[in-house]
Amino acid sequence: MGEDRTLLVIWHSRTGASQQMAQAAASHENARLMRSRDVTPDELLSASAYLFVCPENLAAMSGEMKEMFDINYYTVLGKLEGRAYASIIAAGSDGEGAQRQIDRIATGWRLKRVAEPMIVNFSAQTAEEIWNPKELKPDTLKACHELGRSISEGIALGVF
Repeated sequence: MGEDRTLLVIWHSRTGASQQMAQAAASHENARLMRSRDVTPDELLSASAYLFVCPENLAAMSGEMKEMFDINYYTVLGKLEGRAYASIIAAGSDGEGAQRQIDRIATGWRLKRVAEPMIVNFSAQTAEEIWNPKELKPDTLKACHELGRSISEGIALGVF
């Protein structure tokens, strides 16, 4: 399967925050939205760039997102070099642990970060705050939309 000049927005969400952010980022003509559990090596190989969107759980990326990397990592290793990536993390506190994990995996795949990490902090510290469905502010959704748009335009212009 050949590269099809699209942004693949890969997401996982438990409380709706990451899903909403991923949907906003993927609302472009040449973007494709996929839940992390549905991503296959062929999907990864066919995309020009990636946007990884997930929550931070216990100072790490969510298990379902980690599973996507675990299942696909070695099959595409050596075949994605130089492709663009960015990330959006839904965090209860700082989001840095999940971000470090994604960056480390992306380094192994030899991906190129094309935007600063976007970490959206919900300051959820109690069980109730953590598990409650999240409502995103319009400016957060707009920022996600703009990130997806800028990567999509970079692909279309051949920058990435």
